[in-house]
Amino acid sequence: MRKEQSWKEKLELLVILFVLMSFAGWLWEVAIHLVEDGEFVKRGVLSGPWLPIYGAGSVLILLFLGKYDKSPLRLFLLTMGLCGVMEYVTGWYLETVYHTRWWDYSDLRFQIQGRVCLVGLVIFGIGGLLLVYRLAPAASRLLKRIPPKTLEILCLVLILLFAADFCHSIFRPNMGDGITTALTGTLRP
Repeated sequence: MRKEQSWKEKLELLVILFVLMSFAGWLWEVAIHLVEDGEFVKRGVLSGPWLPIYGAGSVLILLFLGKYDKSPLRLFLLTMGLCGVMEYVTGWYLETVYHTRWWDYSDLRFQIQGRVCLVGLVIFGIGGLLLVYRLAPAASRLLKRIPPKTLEILCLVLILLFAADFCHSIFRPNMGDGITTALTGTLRP
């Protein structure tokens, strides 16, 4: 994010990127499942087509790690660490609250309790570089073309849609074949 942006422009950019990256994460996971298993499965905890862990990770990268843009290696490694902690904590939380797993990397090498794996963290690191160097600057330029009032309304609508889905999904999370696995004695919460 550019320093010369107003707080309102930064907030609007973060809202739009949160939603875009949540949707991109959903598309990514649906595509992986489609390629690996040959079927469409609506991934994620929420009902809508978004995975907020991707959006939240993107926002945190921009807020806390964007200042390391002069050192791509440092940015890459810090992004891997940030995303690893987020994915581990989120997985642990979902398992603890719902006694269910939404992902399990236990069959991969270099993983921690099936919640995070090295290959995933490398992908997140690359994604963080793309976000900081390409996606966020492009989104910022694009948002400047949208009339301010229209952008405000768009952000408000997106926030309300996401909040409604989030509240609904607390009590009725998206679960089922291809989405979740009930915890058994073999999986450690």
